[in-house]
Amino acid sequence: MARALRQTSRFRRGDDAAQVRYGYAGIGTGPIRVTLKLGFIGFGIMGERLARAALAHDPAVVVVSGVFDPNPTAAARIKTVSPLITAFSSAEAVIAASDALHIASPPESHIGYLRQCHRAGKTMLCEKPLAVDVLAAQACVKDLVLGGARAAINFPFASSLAVDQLIEWIGSGAVGEAQRIDIDLAYQAWPRSWQRDAAAWLDGPAEGGFTREVASHFLFLSRRFYGPLRFVTGEATYPLAGKSERTIRADLMAGDVPIRLTGAVGTTEKDDHNTWTLTGTKGRVRLRDWSFAERETANGWEGPPNPMANEKARPLVLARQLDKLAAFARGEPTTLATAEDALDVQIAVETLLRG
Repeated sequence: MARALRQTSRFRRGDDAAQVRYGYAGIGTGPIRVTLKLGFIGFGIMGERLARAALAHDPAVVVVSGVFDPNPTAAARIKTVSPLITAFSSAEAVIAASDALHIASPPESHIGYLRQCHRAGKTMLCEKPLAVDVLAAQACVKDLVLGGARAAINFPFASSLAVDQLIEWIGSGAVGEAQRIDIDLAYQAWPRSWQRDAAAWLDGPAEGGFTREVASHFLFLSRRFYGPLRFVTGEATYPLAGKSERTIRADLMAGDVPIRLTGAVGTTEKDDHNTWTLTGTKGRVRLRDWSFAERETANGWEGPPNPMANEKARPLVLARQLDKLAAFARGEPTTLATAEDALDVQIAVETLLRG
């Protein structure tokens, strides 16, 4: 239990401050409001989601400074989201106009943009995966850490309402000592229906696949609770030439806690079905379909009243991510995922995918 509480505190660190949106200059001086100018590199699904969340957010906390995406289709879509968004013609231009950048381009480009933003002294929130080349990612993270970069990775479980509920149950002793974690992923097809416009890279073996896109979130969650990841054994299958994996099976460790990871395409009628289940000496809890926290009882799996489906919970989670990003840019501690977190997840994922 002590180990679990130490790990769950990593989620809590800075959350009290995160509820207070503004930093303090010193005792007795009162709060100072600092508006974060947030720019976007890449305007696919994730870039658009966070941009919409920023446009709906308190403008005293964050405003959208502009977007750069070299894809003409994405550039044209920017104005349909808001005619007030500036569409820049280069990454250099949006970086210069911003305090912080959301890097939401395809994975292979992440490291280059991270380095470019770091050289400009900007705060960064990068989409996962950190990269697909482990050695390049290791070198980049080393440079970012040694250079004192403000770089975070957009794993929204760091701000999840459902994860807060898991933390409460685990912290209260409902699970006892952790014994194992089971992660199960299932898809009707890959990419999912709402991602098919990005299938060119999202279903390719070089950058895509559900292990990078989805399993990484649940490995991050496991790491946050119980410690660094270690790949033990596993395999991915590639039955379709030129396409991403269709099944995975792996055994890993998060600290001292074993993880069994399984996933497959074509095994459910749902677009996306997932469970993260923690079994302990006193009971079991799970996260189902991204946003449902549930605890096993004598009557089966039960959750708190008024649960929210992911589509409803997502805007609230992204708003919390934006609050934390603003605090992070001010140098305050937050629970945002670090580049080191992302590198640990990436090493596990790429080890599995590359055999």
